[in-house]
Amino acid sequence: MTAPQMICHLTDAFRGIMGERPRSSPLPVVPRWRQRLMKFVALQLPMSWPHGVKTLPDADQELGGTRPGDFATDVAELARVCERFATGRRAHAPHYLFGPLSEEEWRRWGYKHMDHHLRQFGM
Repeated sequence: MTAPQMICHLTDAFRGIMGERPRSSPLPVVPRWRQRLMKFVALQLPMSWPHGVKTLPDADQELGGTRPGDFATDVAELARVCERFATGRRAHAPHYLFGPLSEEEWRRWGYKHMDHHLRQFGM
């Protein structure tokens, strides 16, 4: 993943969760106990997320995700989408690995997801 792809990946992920980007790929079937365990580990434990975890094709810039354009424009769009995500109060689609999340859990996910990718590029 390049830095421009990462910016588009984050934007696509936020849009998908908010229902602004339709999912064309089915969600994987993950047992409920495993969803709860992965959610706890990913959102509550003070650790960095591992690299190499596959995302849905809709948020993979080499498959079905949005292709990068002008970097400054893409960064500005990510900022706008992130602001809507952080301030909006509405039901979000279930996470593809963690299942349904509370509003607080979604905000924690948003922070951890952005932190994970920004650290990849020393940001």
